[in-house]
Order: sequence, then structure tokens, then C-alpha cells
Amino acid sequence: MAGGIFDPEFDQLPMRIPIFPLPSALLLPGGQLPLNIFESRYLAMVKHAMATPTRLIGMVQPRDHADDASAEEPTLFETGCAGRVSFFQESDDGRFVIALNGVCRFHWLDQQLDPNGFLVADVDWRPFANDLRIDVSALDRDPLMDVLRRYFDLKGFETDWTQIENSDNHQLLATLSMVCPFEVAEKQALLEADSMASRADLLIAMMEMAIHDETGGNDARH
Repeated sequence: MAGGIFDPEFDQLPMRIPIFPLPSALLLPGGQLPLNIFESRYLAMVKHAMATPTRLIGMVQPRDHADDASAEEPTLFETGCAGRVSFFQESDDGRFVIALNGVCRFHWLDQQLDPNGFLVADVDWRPFANDLRIDVSALDRDPLMDVLRRYFDLKGFETDWTQIENSDNHQLLATLSMVCPFEVAEKQALLEADSMASRADLLIAMMEMAIHDETGGNDARH
């Protein structure tokens, strides 16, 4: 993928970052995740991130659906994705409205509580160094677009198909992985996919499975 002009270079990525544990809130390199921050410890987390040169926050899913951001130290998946705070706004009711631009995935190595109550973790970026490079892989979109149209039709989702068709492959896969209502484990598998092609294959399989489950295998193709 190609990083944004304000994204850090690989050798500028910090070895410790704040962690935001949130189930079903998938962030991928090149994607954008809007967040409403209202809990005091996570307001402190955002202030902490904004005071650093890279403005990074690590998004990691809890393993247990019930073990979410409300837990002090939830049990987390080992792989997450760091996002740079690219938008920040204060609200009159005491919230921060922010957006994270996905930069690079990581494995967290050790975690501890900051005195303000949010998690910080030492992280290893090395397995995902390619996240900051331009991905020029070819992708056969036809199978993906076929199942995507059937899946969106089944779910009643409205979308701008022209915008989807004009998006580049990486942006398309990142956006679909993030917005489709998959289970936590499925979203984690999409995050950990080791190539654009494998992520596309996973997306197709997950949407086909959802279509089969909801139609009993009686999906009508047009």
C-alpha cells in the first residue's frame, strides 16, 4: 500500500503505542476508522497519542465478545493495526470525535496500564513492513464484484457502485473488510491475511457463506 503523506516511515514507528481494545472495529492499512471517544481513560489515550510525533493508536480486538473496552485489561488478539489520528474534533458534550488512518499492522509483545487507565504495549512492526509499501498486485475483481452485489442485495445495503468500481484494489479490500458486518474472528482473519489476494479470497468465502446461511442455499444469481 502507499502511505499517506503525513504517515511515518517504517523506521519512525515507535516501539510503544497506546492500545484501544474494541471488538468488531477493524482497521486495516489504508483504511479509515471514525471513532467517538467519551470514556475518561480513552480521552486521556487520545491526548497521549496527539502529543506524540506519529499520533498513533493501536486498534486490537478482544478475544472474548464480552471482554471489550470496558474491561481494564481484556484478553486481546496478538495482532492489531495502528492508525494515525488524521481528524480530531471536540464536542460540546465532552467527547472527542476522531478518525484513524490505518498505517501498519503489529504484534503486541507486552502490555501494561498507563497511570491514566488506558493500555500501552510494546509492539513489533517487522512482520508487516510491507504495509508501508506500494502494493501493485493484480486482482481479478469479477468474482469479488459478483458475490459483493449479491451480498449487498441480500443485506439491503445501498452503495455507490461507481465509486466502488473506481477505487483501487487495496482501498476496495480495506473498505469492504472494515464495513461488512462479519464476526470478530472473521474480521481478525481479514486483518491477518498475508496478501491482497488472500484477503480477497477470504472476503469472497465469508460473503458466500453468509448468503448461503441466510438463503438456505437458494440464492438466485442475476
